Amino acid sequence: MSYETVVGYFKEVGRDEDILQFNSSSATVEQAAAVLQVIPARIAKTLSFRGQDEEALLIVAAGDTKIDNKKFKTTFNVKPRMLDAETVVEKTGHPVGGVCPFALATAMPIYLDISLQRFTTVFPAAGSRNSAIELTPEELYTYAQAIQWVDVCKEWDTSLT
Repeated sequence: MSYETVVGYFKEVGRDEDILQFNSSSATVEQAAAVLQVIPARIAKTLSFRGQDEEALLIVAAGDTKIDNKKFKTTFNVKPRMLDAETVVEKTGHPVGGVCPFALATAMPIYLDISLQRFTTVFPAAGSRNSAIELTPEELYTYAQAIQWVDVCKEWDTSLT
């Protein structure tokens, strides 16, 4: 149902035809990059964390990044702890490997990492382990209804565009 929910969400804004569905898995950054024939950094991975008061939050970051524990704690005033797979599905409505910031099962804050701003377009998942949609970072921000851009990642290649 998750994929169908995301398609419905994008249908409301006239972008459902832009969702890509694949015959093979795009569940990991590497798989998605291979299927889309793009560099892994352009995959917009959605990461699920526990925020303050145990509330869930999502961070969408470039595929070549890792969470920087110090930056995360400074930004959110809590040590980064990822949600377990069962909680991810419960909170987002999307399966691990298809988690995206669209059409969520429960409302939660969504943040976009500045690592995505290097690219003209990026590819977040679309609610399944074999789908994606190509969006500009600004479109991603809008459609995800993000709260703000944050700087919570490390190890990304600033020379890539």
